[in-house]
Amino acid sequence: MATEIELKLSLPARAANQLAQHALLCDIAPHRQLLVNTYYDTPDRRLRSEGVVMRYRKKGDEWVFGIKTAAQGTGGLAQRKEWERVGRPEAFDFSHVDQSAVRDLLEAQRDQLQPVFTTRFQRCAWLLEPRQGVRIELALDRGTIEAAGRRQTICEVELELLDGELSELFKLATALQATVPLHPEVSSKADRAYQLLLDAPLSAAKALPVPVEAELSTIAAFRRIALSCVNQLQRNEQGVCETDAPEFVHQARVAIRRLRSALRVWRRTLPAPFLARFDPLWQGIAAKLGEARNWDVFLSGTVQILHDTFPERAETHQLRRYAGRRCASNRRLARSVFRSADYSRLLLDFTAALLALPDDRAAPLASALPAWLDKCARRVNQRAVEAQGGDDVARHRLRLAFKQLRYALEFFSPILAGPALDKYHQALTALQEQLGSQNDLAVAMQLTSEALPGGKAGVLLDWLSAQSEALLPELERLLDDFRRQDAPWSPRQP
Repeated sequence: MATEIELKLSLPARAANQLAQHALLCDIAPHRQLLVNTYYDTPDRRLRSEGVVMRYRKKGDEWVFGIKTAAQGTGGLAQRKEWERVGRPEAFDFSHVDQSAVRDLLEAQRDQLQPVFTTRFQRCAWLLEPRQGVRIELALDRGTIEAAGRRQTICEVELELLDGELSELFKLATALQATVPLHPEVSSKADRAYQLLLDAPLSAAKALPVPVEAELSTIAAFRRIALSCVNQLQRNEQGVCETDAPEFVHQARVAIRRLRSALRVWRRTLPAPFLARFDPLWQGIAAKLGEARNWDVFLSGTVQILHDTFPERAETHQLRRYAGRRCASNRRLARSVFRSADYSRLLLDFTAALLALPDDRAAPLASALPAWLDKCARRVNQRAVEAQGGDDVARHRLRLAFKQLRYALEFFSPILAGPALDKYHQALTALQEQLGSQNDLAVAMQLTSEALPGGKAGVLLDWLSAQSEALLPELERLLDDFRRQDAPWSPRQP
């Protein structure tokens, strides 16, 4: 068994020749080869559901039988177990797979295995040795994925680490990225082939639970959580760039918000230069996505309600037209963010810096967790006092504090799991939703004033203000209910 470590990077077809002429490659003779890969699975896609990839690859006159565990790609990085041997198609000899769980799965499904899709591409490969003890294969793949009569183009770069430290992959990718528009890819060829095979529409990627254990070091836990946030963000890129569905922008924004919440929870543990470098960059992207999200919510929610409530007023028609234009312009801005060289560079730089964080002296997560959550809870309590009888700004600050506490609880839920956490989380979620409704109304008043300047929005603003006032008693009730909850990380809990 070997561990495959590689960076996957996509590039526009027009940039392929540009890559081949890069100074790092121009003096090295490439190896060219046509690779034809047939992937196998069961009719119910059991291998895919278990995170196993199986294929036969034809290289010239030779066939190679390969088994891989699926990798969760983030920032382009994929690390997975791999077993390969020479073997004719459909011989299905799994004896070289030395991981019993994987071998037993394959043996159990042997009679159900069938070809499901094919990839066919020309590989142009260079062997690079940038420093002594470092060997990296750079492969440029150009071809097609073929599944269920449908095709998709392949144009991507793989940097596979053969010898040396992981950081060398990122150094090389950064050097290439300086002159070639390379973007870290979160999906493998097999991932994209399954999407093509199923002909399924794109769906927004939500946050998944992150497995953290009490014995993990604080830095290792942060690294695992931060990578999951970046993974969620990247899995919404395509939806933002290729569709008008608001949910992709929303989930991309949630991913960054979760990431920035993690940066705040771990603030005292992380190196100051790391925070100073990356937090402002993520904040900048979040702000641009936030504008798009605000106008999406306003157009699909508030504008429709105002139109239904005041159907005869010309202002509501003017409001709808203005909001539609702002939604379109902010959608273009969000797409430009994800298609920018700055964003591609940030993904590489952040992933590299995250993996390089030193954790040899970091404390176990369990020892730091109570103090971190106590701090989040104190911030909530302080802002709750300010919000009672306060204005929209105070309530917005309280909402942000609740979000940070909620995300922290979700990060640590594998450790805190139990009835006390469920009850506490329910109270927290109810409060956050109530504050979210009030925030939507506050934002709606701002956007309405922008769309209808010069006092034209008076009637609509009065109605929105009345709706916000009507929510205040329920907010007070939910705050009182939340204060009565025992903290699930308290030593008093069993």
